[in-house]
Amino acid sequence: MSKPVIGFIGLGLMGGNMVENLQKRGYDLIVMDLNKDAVDACVARGAKAATTGKALAADADIVMLCLTTSNIVEKVIYAEDGVLAGMKEGSVLIDFGTSIPASTRKIGADLAAKGIGMIDAPLGRTPAHAKDGLLNIMAAGDIDTFNKVKPVLEDQGENVFHLGALGAGHTTKLINNFMGMTTVCAMSQAFAVADRAGVDRQQLFDIMSTGPSSSPFMQFCKNYAVDNVSDLGFSIANANKDLGYFLQMVEDLGTESKIAEGSSANLQAAFDAGMGDGNVPEIFDYFLKLSK
Repeated sequence: MSKPVIGFIGLGLMGGNMVENLQKRGYDLIVMDLNKDAVDACVARGAKAATTGKALAADADIVMLCLTTSNIVEKVIYAEDGVLAGMKEGSVLIDFGTSIPASTRKIGADLAAKGIGMIDAPLGRTPAHAKDGLLNIMAAGDIDTFNKVKPVLEDQGENVFHLGALGAGHTTKLINNFMGMTTVCAMSQAFAVADRAGVDRQQLFDIMSTGPSSSPFMQFCKNYAVDNVSDLGFSIANANKDLGYFLQMVEDLGTESKIAEGSSANLQAAFDAGMGDGNVPEIFDYFLKLSK
């Protein structure tokens, strides 16, 4: 059986490596991105380039998006020359980004009206894992649609989960990132408060890491706060965006999260202080300088 033709929009660190992995596995790719160099790198390996979402979608069996925000996803899909205008009946859209679940379900309904399937499939792990096809993929959507694209997802992920109805993937990813980023904010501030109080940061880590607070996130925070090594690979800007999406989701569910509001406020303040490009544990520097 021949492999499906894949249209891929969004060639950042994650998306570009995902495309390279798919090309190594023998898929035909049509790609699109505002970054010409990223497009050229894919074309040099045999991909075709498209200049509009409509043209890309018209020639693809599966359209994959790896974009940064829900607003951008909606613009790419709903533009006059966008993806929705070009996708054919029976094709499938996969959104690998981190999006607002309500937006995902709206898009899915509009696609379904044209006989097009959709899977939301946010990602875990790093661009290096993407290059080797070893991502964690939190997929959701109609089970028949999921099974249709599962072989392709398994070429991209070491662990591919089906989490239920459309939107459950993005919901799970936002909950995961709320937990992770709140943990990093709390631990980074713990190191900053220790420093202000005259407690040695290494000693604090030695004590805390012997108890139930020990975690990979603590190690990431220690690596920066104690060793000045920034190695989490997830920016304050992205964390800030995801916490904002989590709060929007919580509001849509008719409840609230004071914990998330606190984490979001700290991330926004660090972002406003010009730290958006730094990895999340670098928020330690913001907490270290924070004054009442």
